[in-house]
Amino acid sequence: MSKKKIQAIRGMNDLLPEQSALWQYFEGTVRTLMKRYGYAEIRTPIVEQTALFARSIGEVTDIVEKEMYTFEDRNGDSLTLRPEGTASCVRAAMEHGLLHNQTQRLWYQGPMFRHERPQKGRYRQFHQVGLEAFGLDGPDIDAEVILLTARLWRELGLSEHVTLELNSLGSNEARIAYRDRLVAYFEQHRDQLDEDSLRRLSSNPLRILDSKNPDMAPMLNDAPKLMNHLDDASREHFEGLTALLEAAGIDYVINPRLVRGLDYYCRTVFEWTTSALGSQGTVCAGGRYDGLVEQLGGKPTPAVGFAMGIERLILLLETLALVPDAALDERDLYVLPMDDGATAEAMLIAERLRGELPGLRLQLHCGGGSFKSRIKKADRSGARLALLLGEDELAQGRATLKFLREERDQMSLAQDALAETLATLVNGERT
Repeated sequence: MSKKKIQAIRGMNDLLPEQSALWQYFEGTVRTLMKRYGYAEIRTPIVEQTALFARSIGEVTDIVEKEMYTFEDRNGDSLTLRPEGTASCVRAAMEHGLLHNQTQRLWYQGPMFRHERPQKGRYRQFHQVGLEAFGLDGPDIDAEVILLTARLWRELGLSEHVTLELNSLGSNEARIAYRDRLVAYFEQHRDQLDEDSLRRLSSNPLRILDSKNPDMAPMLNDAPKLMNHLDDASREHFEGLTALLEAAGIDYVINPRLVRGLDYYCRTVFEWTTSALGSQGTVCAGGRYDGLVEQLGGKPTPAVGFAMGIERLILLLETLALVPDAALDERDLYVLPMDDGATAEAMLIAERLRGELPGLRLQLHCGGGSFKSRIKKADRSGARLALLLGEDELAQGRATLKFLREERDQMSLAQDALAETLATLVNGERT
């Protein structure tokens, strides 16, 4: 009786070698951009105490109620695989004293976990890039965070395919007053609310505005607008933000139904959306959360941040055919000993070239075989060039350079000239 093969958990996917090069390109672009804007990387555990997310995200949210991977460990403690990164980042910054009378600009990337229905661009294990700025309460940091994302879109070639949507949730006090007006409006239209909305009516009515139910759209469009009930300070903050964005040439639309799905947001909220991925249109979302640090036991600390899903952005790049050649995992050179007698010398030459040309993507043939099979492996490697070393080449101190992707005559080169010739050929092709 054969044993059943063990497969990956539904919604948790393997990242295969032919995909990883594109991920590395995206992650490298983000990492470089974060350095250019003065953000330092922070890495937190993927498992946290459940209370961290219940207190920060909100007890009555889809994430806490339906989607978290929660379990008890052997000590009986309730632990959760992190469903998002902000709460963990805040916990770490508080625990290690990073917020004591100082500003911090932090970023992170890594896997998150939510038990959702898997679909294209949305998985149960997914990966996010996140950014958090602490200790700054003006609209200038909100604007710079958005400018950073806008620059990322330009560098990825996505600027023409995304739209910035803005709203303000105001202060807690203004939001409470608005909440009463909103509940009264929904009560008047109770017969039009779906099951989820009825459940949220008493616990989190603002989330009803975020409903994607098309049958409710006309009623939601006529609902009271939070923007019309902002406190003066929040209105001034929002006007300051929009003025800075306009000065920087960043287009935006105000979306009065944009409330975000997490309880800790206040004042500025924003999303970058696209129409190229169907219903999965949000590629980056964030905003201000001035009360979260205090909510988790720290001193009042203004903060703003965002998160973007890597899978969805990778899908967008692929859908729009914006994957650059730099994101392809191509090899430059395949070093091929033509027989077993040349293996040792080929290995030494490969090592010398790796030392002299650190950027060279080189693969050494291993595993023996006939000359015909070795050439086939060189071709299947994807390398542009093959360096052939046989008995004659070794006796003469030379090597044969064969072009695998071009109709060009092969070259016989002195071994001490290999690095110079390869540098010219490889760098000339990349530029």
